[in-house]
Amino acid sequence: MTSHFKTTYGFERQDVTLSNWRAAPFSRWSFQHVSEIVPTSPIRCASETPETALAGAAMLDAVIDTGLAEARTARAFLDFAHTDAFVLMKRGEVVAEYYPPHSHENRPHIVFSVSKSLTAIVSGILEAQGVIDPEKLVSHYLPETKGSAYGDCRYRDVLDMRVSLDFDEAYLNKDGAYARYRRSTLWNPPEPDTRAESMAEFIYSLPKADRPHGGPFFYASPNSDLLGLVLERVTGKRFSTLMSDLLWAPLGAKNHALVSVDAQGSARAAGGICVTARDLARVGEMLRNGGTVDGRQIVPDGWLTDMLTAGDHDAWLAGEPNMMPKGRYRSQWYQSGEDDGAFCAIGIHGQWLYVDPTHETVIVKLSSQPNPLDDELKQDNLAFFRTVSRLAA
Repeated sequence: MTSHFKTTYGFERQDVTLSNWRAAPFSRWSFQHVSEIVPTSPIRCASETPETALAGAAMLDAVIDTGLAEARTARAFLDFAHTDAFVLMKRGEVVAEYYPPHSHENRPHIVFSVSKSLTAIVSGILEAQGVIDPEKLVSHYLPETKGSAYGDCRYRDVLDMRVSLDFDEAYLNKDGAYARYRRSTLWNPPEPDTRAESMAEFIYSLPKADRPHGGPFFYASPNSDLLGLVLERVTGKRFSTLMSDLLWAPLGAKNHALVSVDAQGSARAAGGICVTARDLARVGEMLRNGGTVDGRQIVPDGWLTDMLTAGDHDAWLAGEPNMMPKGRYRSQWYQSGEDDGAFCAIGIHGQWLYVDPTHETVIVKLSSQPNPLDDELKQDNLAFFRTVSRLAA
């Protein structure tokens, strides 16, 4: 007899392992059940309140210009783009929502590098409290980084991905530094006869590249995991507690979130946060409203203004980006540079939080895209977001 699990997902639960959980088709399940794969720590909301998805949004089936001949409606595009959850919010109200049969509106989904942007919000709150000074050296907060790439760089260089780092962000690497990185976070199986190292040990071992800090945009996920280590050190609190106290509970999130941790309990601030689509949309709406929720200032206005305006366009271009030619990068967030002022957080395998202030729109798209990067699909997603932002009632 075929199990209900296999009928839903096309494979059995026991087929999903630490070796394949980020690969299709298994990711359609594992991206929404991360706590069954790796250790996690809860990020608690103030009061968990299960939500009901909006049904019957007509715009999902209206013919629009998605830019793809094979996808003439929003629903067809979302299916094409491996979508697990989609929320379209206009002026704070959800106007369209989509979940395929294998997904659920109250199930936290891993958002990969959108985690970086959420981590930066917590950092910004602590900066406004005077706990962190972005101009200080990382080694001021973490003396053990002396001698590594991070020993003589500013915290600001880490925030803006301008650290001189000898590291290759090779997501499919199986035997180099990136594979070591994955093993240190417990995201990959251990190697026989190889000493296990913690995430912090791995990060502190990374060498500096042959260029000064503060140069071109150079995307490297260990930077953002380092941010999490700094936040824990300067506050004496676990990352999950900080995220709950400073962001998730004040935000009014309706579901608890979670973050993956390594063997020492250090959080994967760069990519291990799991949240529901609705709650992630609430983050975007808060930022669209100047960092406020119901009139309460959650994110400091000064930090938000800096994040939206102060990114170095020349550093962005020097990093040879494959998207947003007018863009900038500041404090772990992407600014489009377009007239609509759109900015976003992006994660591999198709995770998006997209905010269009001009059209008062917030979009969340969570996915199990087989290719971690897929630059062509990334451009398709951006074009789709611009289209539906303008169409939303």
